[in-house]
Amino acid sequence: MSGTGGTLRRKFGLREAGVYYALLLLVAVLTAVTALLGRPSYLSAVNVVNILYQTAPVAIMGVAMTVVLITGNFDLSVASVAALAAAVNIMVIGQVGFWLAMAASLGVAAVVGVLNGVIVELVGINAFIVTLGTLTAVRGLVLVVTGGRSLMVSTPRALRVMTYFESGRAGPFPLPILYMAGFTLGVGLALHFTAAGRRVYAVGGNAEAARLAGINVRAYKLGAFVLCSLAAGFAGVLYASRFGAMNPTALSGEELTVIAAAILGGTSLFGGAGSVLKTVAGALVLYTLTNGFNILNLGANYQGLIEGTVLIAAAAIYTVGGRRRAPRRVAAALAAGSSAAGAHEAKSRAAAR
Repeated sequence: MSGTGGTLRRKFGLREAGVYYALLLLVAVLTAVTALLGRPSYLSAVNVVNILYQTAPVAIMGVAMTVVLITGNFDLSVASVAALAAAVNIMVIGQVGFWLAMAASLGVAAVVGVLNGVIVELVGINAFIVTLGTLTAVRGLVLVVTGGRSLMVSTPRALRVMTYFESGRAGPFPLPILYMAGFTLGVGLALHFTAAGRRVYAVGGNAEAARLAGINVRAYKLGAFVLCSLAAGFAGVLYASRFGAMNPTALSGEELTVIAAAILGGTSLFGGAGSVLKTVAGALVLYTLTNGFNILNLGANYQGLIEGTVLIAAAAIYTVGGRRRAPRRVAAALAAGSSAAGAHEAKSRAAAR
């Protein structure tokens, strides 16, 4: 019983479920404040659907970013990749149609992901430095391909398909909400219920032990970069479809929102831990804040102050909780490493015979 009680306390504790508590508390406070001020109900179906709709592109990128962080890496280039994918989509859609344009956008995004992964894993440069470089280089490439000018879709048929793809509805929900839900569900199930998913966690938790256990560490880390860039490319297509146009500075700084969502969801910046569902909850916290600020007519200065405070508070909670659990994680990692090393040594002896 004590073991069950300890498991429940851990699952519903501040570290494991803190982002859900924060989201519920934030919604409760905003609902009460809007009611006191005589504003329209914060929890109206229209407003809730609007928050989910606005959150979807960042949440999709955040889910993929979580996979990269779990493997122990970092990707600052996601927003620039999304902008490049949007530019490619708008530039070619009139000639090749929507689906081929989306394929071209995703292909360009995948190339950037492969480039990031190869430089980090094969050349050995730190992921922060590499993706900071590709962030700048890809943003420059966007300026080159657009000529520094805003782009617009001029083909009515292409514009209609784009509008449906991004603004069409399935019942009460805009399609981007379903894209977000489907992607989150797929990645979450893959991480927790497949051998590949367990290997992703193993790679981030103890790369050397994973290597000794026969896991291709480089392949999994490189794959995470490609997944992240593909998700960014898809978000870029959503952005292009939402407006039917883009300017070269579109999505600037959005990579910080994506990373903030993952951090709010408790994803470790050191690898080996993270939940895609919590990342989506983290993104919802950020967009619930923004939505509440707009309803309450709070200035942008206050928005930045409050969002920054929330992010620091979340990081502090997870850091303190992580210190308490560190001895157990170290012991588990040492045990895994010892077991993997023993298995590797046994295989070597058998091969020698």
